[in-house]
Amino acid sequence: MVIATLGSPREKFWGAVLALKPEGLSLCGIELASFDDLVSIVKEGDAFSPSIVFFPMHRIERMEVDLPDGNLPSLSQRFASKTGMEAAAALVGHAAEQLRSPGGQS
Repeated sequence: MVIATLGSPREKFWGAVLALKPEGLSLCGIELASFDDLVSIVKEGDAFSPSIVFFPMHRIERMEVDLPDGNLPSLSQRFASKTGMEAAAALVGHAAEQLRSPGGQS
């Protein structure tokens, strides 16, 4: 799991890396600002749809591994403690389900 900081427009994205190539970065995840909303949705058992996105390399300003910082848990750890699910498996697994379903998404 990583946090990608993007430019033009400025945004942050949290997710699992699907591919990293000279052309850009593919992630399955969410905008960082939506993290708490996603946790609430997953906890309540409601349907959620992580995005599968590609960002061209010229937009990537920074990419950091989602790790704890001292006593502060990582976002992945927060997700797991609040939902009982491992973040990467939940995001990528849900996206794979959506791709397998008729019509691509339900």
